[in-house]
Amino acid sequence: MADLRDQLQASLGDAYLLEGELGGGGMSRVFVAREKALDRRVVIKVLPPELTGTLSIERFRREIQLAARVHHPHVVPVLLVGQADGLLYYTMPYIEGESLRERLDREGRLSVDDVIRIMRDVADALSHAHALGVIHRDVKPDNILLVRHHALVTDFGVAKALRQSRHTEDRRLHGRTPSHGMALGTPAYMAPEQAAADPTIDHRADIYALGCVAYEMLAGHPPFSGRPAQKILAAHVAERPVTISRLRPDVSPAVETIVMRCLEKNPEKRWSDADDLTDELNTLMAYSISLASTGGRPILPRRVRSRRAIAAYLGTSIVVIAAARLLRDMFALPDWVPTGTMLIVALGLPIVLFTAFLHSSAPTGGPFRLRARRILTWKTTALGAWVAIGVFAIAVAIYAIVR
Repeated sequence: MADLRDQLQASLGDAYLLEGELGGGGMSRVFVAREKALDRRVVIKVLPPELTGTLSIERFRREIQLAARVHHPHVVPVLLVGQADGLLYYTMPYIEGESLRERLDREGRLSVDDVIRIMRDVADALSHAHALGVIHRDVKPDNILLVRHHALVTDFGVAKALRQSRHTEDRRLHGRTPSHGMALGTPAYMAPEQAAADPTIDHRADIYALGCVAYEMLAGHPPFSGRPAQKILAAHVAERPVTISRLRPDVSPAVETIVMRCLEKNPEKRWSDADDLTDELNTLMAYSISLASTGGRPILPRRVRSRRAIAAYLGTSIVVIAAARLLRDMFALPDWVPTGTMLIVALGLPIVLFTAFLHSSAPTGGPFRLRARRILTWKTTALGAWVAIGVFAIAVAIYAIVR
């Protein structure tokens, strides 16, 4: 252990002063160092020499540089990638806090509110990275850091960098692409397509992994724990995990639905992207905060809000229809003007009532209702009504001008 540290310090020269080694680095060794030029502490992750020898260094460097484009409040960025005396390393800011793994080891299960908050922060980070074309591929508690009330994701792009650089080196040495039997990641958190070493996995593999992490935060263990690695991978492909409510009855149907949808075997049935997941978690957080701040009652009950919205729609409809009749009489417009106005109002009423139904209770329900609630908000319903009236008004104005 001391040999590698001494070798690393000699390779780094005067730029960094190693202060100590951290545990929990997985396949890499993790050191804390002080960067002398900026007088700041950084983390240096060193790949073991036996692994470095199987990699294409340039390909690894390029992949890490691509991942370094991810700048987000909930992402620990990569600062640089270096190589010296046969050691391959990359540096990141040193974060004062603890990993989610450390907290789970200490507490076992987390409160539902903490689970929602951590999920939201991680999903937000994933959403930003996915928009840049960067997939994490190894979302797990060890790669989530907790700092006060926030969660940060670390090691973006490392799993892909290892995989791609191995492929490149294999082609260089053997003149062929390796078989797709090599799955990189952590078995307890790997999506079915990742466990099967599918080379075409996309961002939804990260959503599955986040579902595994959330499951562990709620249940105290990942979906298929206590088995050998190969059986865990097989379970990800073929078995449905025990529902969370059976393991922890205090978890609401809304939270369970969100997590279990992350864990769908078919990527098409998961959340379409991390942005959708973030929106739903934000809704749950807002509802939870309102309950906590008012002693168990929402700040503004959704039932009252729905009634007010329906009353406002009916009142506005009366005004609009009356205005259409008045304009017909003032400008000698045809009878289809007020008739058309009434038809638009009548067609809009079922949409208003359906919106009221969606938002008439706490955020619970199946996947359809959760997704419909996110799409059909009061804002979008009102906007659609005004757009319909506006288009009809333009048509009437054009008719009045050209007749």
